[in-house]
Amino acid sequence: MHENWVFGYGSLMWNPGFRFAERRRAVIHGYHRSLCMLSHMYRGTPDRPGLVLGLDSGGACHGIAFRVADADWAETRAYLHAREQVTYMYQELVKPVRLIGNDARKVTALFYGVNRTHRQYAGHLSLADQLHYVRQGHGQSGSCVDYVQSTVRHLREEGIRDHPLEKLVHALRI
Repeated sequence: MHENWVFGYGSLMWNPGFRFAERRRAVIHGYHRSLCMLSHMYRGTPDRPGLVLGLDSGGACHGIAFRVADADWAETRAYLHAREQVTYMYQELVKPVRLIGNDARKVTALFYGVNRTHRQYAGHLSLADQLHYVRQGHGQSGSCVDYVQSTVRHLREEGIRDHPLEKLVHALRI
């Protein structure tokens, strides 16, 4: 039996924007959550970019997997493409993720990983550089500071600790 899954690691975790039949904690291996993409629209502008999350290669990332019914799959894919591929700074990928909890198992999920060749890919930034971009970023979806703080708050609610993001949130308060 084929199932349709989507893996969320940032705002998709708490604001998926599509219908789903099931929502589960999950982990993907070979990728890690990283504040590594310059935002020119949602959390910044081309003149004053903010930063948004991406899944970059290496490590592992805990997030949320959403099972989508076959009847909703085409609409979900179209929605995600419109949301995540505005400037094609992500690659649409399909890889195994491990569901956590009762009925722990591997499923194949759609997700959006960083495109390291894209002009908005910032790579690994120092804490000082992250603070600069996060503090200046404000776009169509609001401030980058709010985005980062909201991400950490929602990760904690899910029982997920992301130490680099928590360190950044702590530094934002100083």
